[in-house]
This record gives sequence, C-alpha cells and structure tokens, in this order.
Amino acid sequence: MCGITGFLDLKDGTSKEVLNKMTDSLAHRGPDGESTEFFEKDGIQIGLGHRRLSVIDLTECGAQPMRLDSLWITFNGEIYNYRAIRDELTQLGHRFISNSDTEIILHAFRQWGTACLDRFRGMFAFLIVDIETFDVFCVRDRAGVKPFYFYAEDGLFLFSSELKAFHRHPRFRKEIDDNAVRMYMMFGNIPAPHSIFKNTFKIKPGHFLKFNIRDLISNAHVFSQVQYWNVYDAYNQPKLDIPFLEARRKTEEVLTDAFRLRMVSDVPVGVFLSGGFDSVCVTALLQKDSERKLKTFTVAVPDIGLNEAPFAKEIAAHLGTDHTEVNCTSKEALELFDELPYYYDEPFGDTSAIPTSLVSKVARQNVIVALSADGGDEVFAGYNRYDYLMGLRSKLEKVPAFLRIFVAGAMNQVNPDRIPVLGKKPNFSNRFRKLKRLLKDPTPEQIMWSLSAQYEESEIKKLLVHDTSMPELPYHSRELDDLGYSPLSYMMAIDYQTYLPDDILTKVDRATMRFSLEGREPFLDHKIIEWAARIPDEFKYRDGIKKYILKEIVYQYLPKELMNRPKMGFAIPYENWMKHELRSKLDYYLSFEKLKKQGIFRPEEVMRIKELFLNGRDELGMKVWHLLMFQMWYGRWMG
Repeated sequence: MCGITGFLDLKDGTSKEVLNKMTDSLAHRGPDGESTEFFEKDGIQIGLGHRRLSVIDLTECGAQPMRLDSLWITFNGEIYNYRAIRDELTQLGHRFISNSDTEIILHAFRQWGTACLDRFRGMFAFLIVDIETFDVFCVRDRAGVKPFYFYAEDGLFLFSSELKAFHRHPRFRKEIDDNAVRMYMMFGNIPAPHSIFKNTFKIKPGHFLKFNIRDLISNAHVFSQVQYWNVYDAYNQPKLDIPFLEARRKTEEVLTDAFRLRMVSDVPVGVFLSGGFDSVCVTALLQKDSERKLKTFTVAVPDIGLNEAPFAKEIAAHLGTDHTEVNCTSKEALELFDELPYYYDEPFGDTSAIPTSLVSKVARQNVIVALSADGGDEVFAGYNRYDYLMGLRSKLEKVPAFLRIFVAGAMNQVNPDRIPVLGKKPNFSNRFRKLKRLLKDPTPEQIMWSLSAQYEESEIKKLLVHDTSMPELPYHSRELDDLGYSPLSYMMAIDYQTYLPDDILTKVDRATMRFSLEGREPFLDHKIIEWAARIPDEFKYRDGIKKYILKEIVYQYLPKELMNRPKMGFAIPYENWMKHELRSKLDYYLSFEKLKKQGIFRPEEVMRIKELFLNGRDELGMKVWHLLMFQMWYGRWMG
C-alpha cells in the first residue's frame, strides 16, 4: 500500500523539485520510503513519484518506481495472487530479482499487455510508462478500492492517489466545477469520473487509460476510459438453479478463498471486528482452520453510543481470536474533525469518516494491515433501503396508477411544513416530498434516487448560485438486461458502482492511509460478486431477512443468540455536535459574509436551512453537515 504521483509534461516546464514536492505531500500514505524518477527526452518530461508502506518484500528490491527494460511503474495496492502469476511467468521464461508484486505487474504487462488485468486479484491503481515509445497505461481495480486522480490541460498530465499532490504543481488550475458541487450536495460525494475541479478526473472502477504522451495536445479523445470489467456481466448471467444448501456451501468456499488471499503479507495483519455479520464472517472463516490466533480489534466510543465492544468480545472469545478492545471518548473522536478536509481532498459528507479514522488510528498501533468488511451489504443485500424496495414498492404498485397520480397532484398543492401537528414532526416534510415522487413513479429507479439524493431539484436551484446540470451517472444505467433484471439486482448493482466506490471506499482509503494503515476489503474480491450475482435473490433477501445466506454461514460457527440483535452501524451524533461542540465552527463557516464572498451558495437559503435545523428540524442535519464539510474544504484548499 502506497501513494503514487507524477506528471507527463510536453511543455518542458516541470522540475525535479516539483516532483519531490508532489511526492512529499503523500508522506502519510507511505512512511517507509520515498523515491522519484525524472526523465527528459525529446522535449518531454516524465516524473514518477512513490511513497512506500512496506507490506510485501520489505527489502530495497521492492522499492518503486520500478523498471523492467524501458517500462517504468509506480503502483499503489496489492496483487494478492502474485505468487501464482509469478509461477506462470517463470514457466514462460521470465526471471525476477525481487519477491514483490510490483515486479509481477511489469512482467505480466510485458507478457500479456492489458489482458494481464484478467489475472490480477487485488486492489490496485498504477501507471506504466514506456520511456522509449512514450506509451502510457493507467488503471484502477475492478471495485475501485484504490483511487487514481488525473488532471489534463495544455500538454500537462498529472496523476496521483490524492488530489493534494496536484496543488504542489505550479500549472495546476484549481477551478471548481459547479456541476461537481451539485453532485456533492446531492450525494455527499462526487461520483467518478468527476472531480471537484475542472479538467480533473478519477479513473472509474474497472477502467483504464491508454495513450501516447505525444497525443496530449493534439487529441481530445486521448482520455477515453476503457472498461475491462463490468459488474453487469455477472448480473446478466442466468441465475443458478441450485438448492440452498449447495449455494451456501459454495458461497462459503468462495468467501474462504478470497479471505485467505487477503492474509498474504510480510507484516502483521489484523481484522476489524465490529460484532456485525460481515466482520464476524471474515473472522470466523479465517480462524476456523488456523492454528494461529487471528488478531482482532474493536474500538468503542460509549459516550456517543458506539459500543459493540461487549458483543465483539463475546464473539472473539467464542471464535478463539487474539482480541484487543479499545475504549475511546467523544473528545478523541472530535479531535479528528478539523483535519478531515485535508485528508479527504474533495468535499466529503459521510459522517462515519470520523469513527473510521478513529478505528484506523487505534489499529495502526498494533498492526500495519487490517481487514475490513466493507462490501458485504452491496454483495449480499444488507442495506435498509432494500427493505424499502421490497416492501414499499409492492404496496405502491397495488394502488391504481390514476389514483396515485391524483393523490400526488393533490399533495402538490400542500406545503407539508404547514400541516397541523404533522408538519412539526421530525423528518415529516422530507418523507412527504419523497412519497409524492414515489406515487408518481414507484419504479426501482425512482426509489433508488429518492433514497440516495439529499436534495430535490427545486431545492438545489434555490441553494446554488450558478446553473448546473446532472451528468449521466450509473443511476441511469440500462445495462441490466431482461434476463438478469430484478428490482433487487438493479439496486445492488447500482450500489456497487456508486455508493461503494464513491463513498465507502473513499472513506476507508483516506481514513486508513491517514495513519499509514493498509486497509484490505476481502468481500470485494471480484470472484465473490461474480458468484453472488448469479445466486437467486431469495437466497440473499428472504422474508424480510437481509443477507440471508451470509447469516446462515455465520450461524454454523456462532450461536444465533450471539448474533441476532439490531445492527448498530457507525453513526455519530453529528446533529448534536453541530448544535454544541461544533457550533462555533458552524457559525464561522456558514456565515452570511463568507458565503456571499464565496459566490457558490445563496446565503439567504443557507441561513434558512441552518436556522431551521438549529430550531429543532433535525432532519435537515445531513444537509447542514454537507454544507459545513464543503465550506471547511473550501477554506482549506481554496483560501
């Protein structure tokens, strides 16, 4: 796990010193080593930077940037099956000088070209450049675990694991993209391939770029992203006609294989054990046949209600792990707040970034690599919104269309805030408006949009100064064909392409890397989703039970009474914080004068939302949090 950055410059204007500054900005991602390579040839400058967190091959032989003949690579991530690929390449005549997975990538690319990606199981973002031909290859892993940003304008191509490196280049123009502001306010993140800045993009999960440096000026289409893996290829396969017990057995086999791969490391590995089904599944399947005790960690913040420690302790004792429990205070959690805008680079609105950072900080004191359990909800149907889909949709569809349209029309004439008694109840106004939309259109697509977006179109128009538009996003995809289509498959596939990489994985990458901790996501091995997408929906969601098959696997290793309790999640009391501990920051960053000078949000509308929230409308808390996080980001990076 590392940080990568660099540039390709046709204007002969970037120095080695700039490369060093860009690389230094990523020191937190790789405290174990720093290295750069700088080339000048035919008026072209190439800079490759790398910050190393040593996990596989701790010797200098594993250092980057790494060379194979005229090919150079800078790589972030892990190829977990690199030993098997090494054996295959050895049979083909390749010889190696290190035990690193980085060298395997170079040889695999030399042998198979872009088809080498089909062999890789892991998380990765890397750039390979041929300094003789000037051909460039950039890629991001299938699920989007590792980030890859790039900036392209006027003969300059910048790339990095994090946007902060771009700010160190004198020709980087940090112009805010108004459409990105709109997306952020809607979702709390900015979906790939978009970025907060103009001319700045993310490589989408499962995509790559391939171009020649000389084309940077002449060809506008040079940055077309090519898809090499698509989750819809799995969902569009015929559903398996298989008995449940056989599906459970095979699912456990696929999971165990993927989980064990994530234990490949030359440094200590631990597991985040929250007490929920996903983390328990990872722990149980790894511990079941191991003679060594697995290291597990649980962090609790009892005074804000984050306390699964007692459950996790019981589970760890039952499974026989080497368990560490750490209790923290809300003060320790709040101490991480001020630096969120620095480490997240873009405006980022997920409140669980704070507890995730706290868990990472504690884990790093004991291990260098930690397995998380993100992805289980997207793969095995764990989110509450799937309940809404399966329940609410069926109820709405029973209402005749003409009646639904009539009721929705009548609701248009009503201001929900002025309805006696109900209008004063928390979140009533928001629910009223969403129900109105769903009455007009109860499709899975509309349900998904309603549950994902924080603002309605009319609210966005009132809030933003500039006219904006919503670009085409995966929410609008029609790639799920008739054979693979079901409402549940649709929502899960959308989540896998949107909420998972743009929110969850962004959150975990920045939180873990903030403390130089490598986070691994065993549920995101592509073999798992390719299998799970084909098992029948009722094996994943049955009679209101989410993640049914996963739970049945866990019950083989733990008593049901240990597991069957309400899911706690990773929520923090952010509404209460903004009214008390963070109130001074709220007033400072959301002041009328600051907003007016900035010219992005309409000050009057922000003041209205803020005052309603402070006067008891807690359902507006997330909208206010999004505003606060944006303003703090703006103050850190645009001041």
